[in-house]
Amino acid sequence: MLIGRRDTGQRRSIPGPLRRALKSSRLAAARADAGRRPLPDFLVIGGQRCGTTSLFRYIAQHPGVVRPALDKGIHYFDTNYTNGVGWYRAHFPRSKGSRLAFEASPYYLFHPLIPARIASLIPDAKLITVLRDPVARAVSHHNHERARGFEDLDLLDAIEAEPGRMAGEIEKMVTDPGYVSYAHQHYSYVGRGRYADQLERYQALFPADRLLVLDSDELSREPATAMGRVTDFLGLDPLTGGTYDKWNGYRYDKGDDEVRARLAEAFADSDARLPTLLGWTPEWMASS
Repeated sequence: MLIGRRDTGQRRSIPGPLRRALKSSRLAAARADAGRRPLPDFLVIGGQRCGTTSLFRYIAQHPGVVRPALDKGIHYFDTNYTNGVGWYRAHFPRSKGSRLAFEASPYYLFHPLIPARIASLIPDAKLITVLRDPVARAVSHHNHERARGFEDLDLLDAIEAEPGRMAGEIEKMVTDPGYVSYAHQHYSYVGRGRYADQLERYQALFPADRLLVLDSDELSREPATAMGRVTDFLGLDPLTGGTYDKWNGYRYDKGDDEVRARLAEAFADSDARLPTLLGWTPEWMASS
């Protein structure tokens, strides 16, 4: 059952096949002058089920930014990388003036090849990520996959199956840049919540002043404060008159104590590294 408001807009009311055809037509036209279209100035890179849809909506209200023409998340650096840079540029407007262009693709944080790909194409980009209590994130992720019809296992079985499902997938991704791993994308309930390794990959390639990490608890409780951090980070004036509805949230089974304990154990060593990596302690750790 839905909590608050979900990301439903006029584009979502168009039947899927027609929407895909319209999108393909618009992209084809935009690719004709892709060389004159900008690359993004900043990216929201994740994490999945951490509030990125809400954050995208908040940022998109700012008059100093310009969002992609078609979708929140273009997913160029992960699932569409072989489409080429012209395809990526085609998602952005021909002229943005002094505004900052951006997109939000939450798989970017977890995909192991993305930091190097971003650094190669847009080395001066600023990056924003949101971190959520990894236990809550995993439970939400599992419910999300079940709701979309991608997962048949219950959460405990899915956690136990994850190592087997992931076996060999990263090696395939490294070997073949065009390989898209269904398992890595959909069944990574534990993997996506081990944030320390993911942050270290980005910190190795981007200086600290180009990576902003937000706490999902603060984003949910005090969205205007979190948005202030974003505008400061991007060098924008504060957002005035913004609205802060919650998007893409659901009511769902929070998981039983055994499952949550198993998850907490799986994340313990990664969580322990976060205060040093971040320079602050996430709320879910401070309150535990």
